[in-house]
Amino acid sequence: MNRVLVMGYKASELGIFSLKHKGIEIIKKAIKKQIIALIDEGLEWVIVSGQWGVELWAAEAVLELQQEESYNHLRLAVITPFLEQEEKWSDEKKSIYEAIMQKANYVNSVSKSKYDGPWQFKEKNKFLLRNSDGMILLYDEDNEGSPKFIKEQASRLAQLQNYRIISITASDLQSIAEDEQQPDYY
Repeated sequence: MNRVLVMGYKASELGIFSLKHKGIEIIKKAIKKQIIALIDEGLEWVIVSGQWGVELWAAEAVLELQQEESYNHLRLAVITPFLEQEEKWSDEKKSIYEAIMQKANYVNSVSKSKYDGPWQFKEKNKFLLRNSDGMILLYDEDNEGSPKFIKEQASRLAQLQNYRIISITASDLQSIAEDEQQPDYY
């Protein structure tokens, strides 16, 4: 797998409203774990659409990995559904978003206009699925949300061709959280 798409919930769907929420670091660790495993299989590019939540935390995880010598070849692409998707975000969120956009190795938008309708999200999903070899998806079947639509599209694609879907579930996150609680004994 050369290009992996990372998708998941918006922050609000996870009940995360603080930039200091402990869950963000747990989500980033889960994503890093999957990315590192894929690097051994030839992963070069991580692709996100820059949505506030799992996608931007994944982008931060990639940028953190790039700081390590063994992962400095890893590349980040941010391909937004439309221009200025952060327009109505808070200043604090905008500054994080802009920092990620500046550090990303590739930035583009599927639609070359500002928000015009839900069709732009559908086109973004089609484009990202066409231009990736697989997906890391943070999604829990028991808690439907915005990732449901791309999951359904990716599942259909996986039936037609070799498209891999790697799931990060609530129990995966719980396991990481529990590991964080364990003291290190040496």
